[in-house]
Amino acid sequence: MPIAFFNTLTRKKEELKPIKKGEVGIYTCGPTVYWYQHIGNFRAYIAWDVLKRTLLHLGYKVNHVMNYTDVGHLTSDADEGEDKMEKAAAKEGKKASEIAKFYSDAFEKDAEKLSIITPTTVCKATEHIKEQIALVQALEKNGFTYKTSDGIYYDTSKFPDYGKLGRISAEGLEEGKRVEMGEKKNKTDFALWKFSEEPGKRQQEWESPWGLGFPGWHIECSAMSSKYLGEQFDIHTGGEDHIQVHHQNEIAQSEGAYGKKPWVKYWLHNAFLTFKGDKVSKSKGGLYTISELEEQGFSALDYRYFCLGTHYRKPLNFSLEALEGAKNTYARLKNMIIELKTRTDSKKTASFEKYKQEFDAAMEDDLNTAQALAVLWNTLKDEGLGSREKLELAFEFDKVLGLGLADAEAEAIEAPEEIMDLVDAREDARKKKDWKASDRIRDEIKAKGWIVEDTKEGQKLKKG
Repeated sequence: MPIAFFNTLTRKKEELKPIKKGEVGIYTCGPTVYWYQHIGNFRAYIAWDVLKRTLLHLGYKVNHVMNYTDVGHLTSDADEGEDKMEKAAAKEGKKASEIAKFYSDAFEKDAEKLSIITPTTVCKATEHIKEQIALVQALEKNGFTYKTSDGIYYDTSKFPDYGKLGRISAEGLEEGKRVEMGEKKNKTDFALWKFSEEPGKRQQEWESPWGLGFPGWHIECSAMSSKYLGEQFDIHTGGEDHIQVHHQNEIAQSEGAYGKKPWVKYWLHNAFLTFKGDKVSKSKGGLYTISELEEQGFSALDYRYFCLGTHYRKPLNFSLEALEGAKNTYARLKNMIIELKTRTDSKKTASFEKYKQEFDAAMEDDLNTAQALAVLWNTLKDEGLGSREKLELAFEFDKVLGLGLADAEAEAIEAPEEIMDLVDAREDARKKKDWKASDRIRDEIKAKGWIVEDTKEGQKLKKG
């Protein structure tokens, strides 16, 4: 069965047919690095990591590009407000470049904890100003731009397909929605290059053919994705909040400049992480960072398991109670793997291939991680399969799921000396086949808060 995704552009599930056979180019909208990324942000990056892992598992060569927005993202997410990087720099009394370095490093540390594979190319907006200027010039040459007192704008009336991703038009904007027109010709027009209001006041500004200023937020993604993936590529990913503005603008400016349609074949969007029904966002104070979850006693992989339990296109409601449930289930999974590692029995049945096929079918069906987890659990519970075969399948599946199962190890037990003395005494009783004494000592150990189990390899002790 070929892999298929729900394509936001066509509103239907479509079989993947890469532009270049056997190779897939992916662009992921990366973070604006003015603050820590919260767990709502990371739901998206986990989803796109699973996408990449799935394609690699299926034998594709993957070229994955992700950006860091370190200039041009205004607080309105459109063309008004302060630059988020400039605002953060002023607040913390640092250089904008220092802010970007600190928060991009923090993002990478959290991504590593979450077992997110580093993209093939990570690019920064500030290091691609030349490419962004060139793209604006191409749009200017093709007749898509006009100049106002505060910048160079894209004239969406010149692009008949504008709004095709979000399926809206200028007339279709929500009634009563506040749209700052200023000198815009149309409600949906957007800035490609913004002029510096007071030259020298901003930390980040560059000379351009139109004057001193800085790039608009949308232009960076078009410029950098096309530089590293070509003027047409396969997959563009991002959160569903980008559909209506950011990604529609990317399409308009890229197809306007390059004249190639479609610019991107498949658009994949994840649904929000929610809390009590509302979207989790930094503007509302966020919810938790990965470090804050760790302070609550959860690991990053507990959170990854939590995310995998729900399809990426469905809203995922977060609570510490729900995360606790995922943590406990993930712990049981690791314990099963640890136990299997102590065994050497081997038995391969027809179900071995069946589980492989079922797992692949789940992932090929628009990355159905919830179903894939169910296949993993069925595999481990199958009494007909040998321990070696179960581990082989679990480790293969985990190359996609990214839960670190191959590294699962029993925690070292540091029991009090009196408990260890009782364990030794019980072992002596067992050797003498004094089962009455053995049971009595076991009950005594349990009364002190410990559990001793009898296995083929001998007694195993764990906290009760």
